[in-house]
Amino acid sequence: MHNEIQIHDKVFVPYLSKELIKERIQHIAAKINTDYKNLNPLLLGILNGSFIFAADLFRELNIEAEISFIKLASYKGTTSTGQVVTAIGLEQSLHGRHVLLVEDIIDTGKTLHSFLPEIHNTHPASVKIATFLTKPAALKYDVEATYSAFEIENKFVVGYGLDYDGLGRNLPDLYILKEN
Repeated sequence: MHNEIQIHDKVFVPYLSKELIKERIQHIAAKINTDYKNLNPLLLGILNGSFIFAADLFRELNIEAEISFIKLASYKGTTSTGQVVTAIGLEQSLHGRHVLLVEDIIDTGKTLHSFLPEIHNTHPASVKIATFLTKPAALKYDVEATYSAFEIENKFVVGYGLDYDGLGRNLPDLYILKEN
């Protein structure tokens, strides 16, 4: 893990190692394997941020499961725009399916709060949320993840799929914005 990295105009310092991230994902996958045994869940990854977490989580599952992706967005720079945009929609029916939404981070909760009614209108058998990160101090909407790898403080992070204006997603570790 690098000591410090710079992305655009910001400096970030190490926060969570790739080894610890892998360990937590294995722990979540074990729970999902038990909870969804014989249910063939559909993991629905929310792009762009969740693609690495969704792929790593999916590879750890030893049950029958499918994966698909949808693109929702509410961020510009380091802050939420407050507007949720659906950029790529669902291409398959969720009716009667056990759906596991896979998110990179639950910050204010607005993105999922805005999107969950759309999911429920498709009449799935169940809907649960798996997220890489949650920020309890930032939560403004009633959104709760069944599976969360980490609860973190209300700070801006990059790496492991999360970006700062498009950069940093490819970092295998998670970095936090350096305090001045």
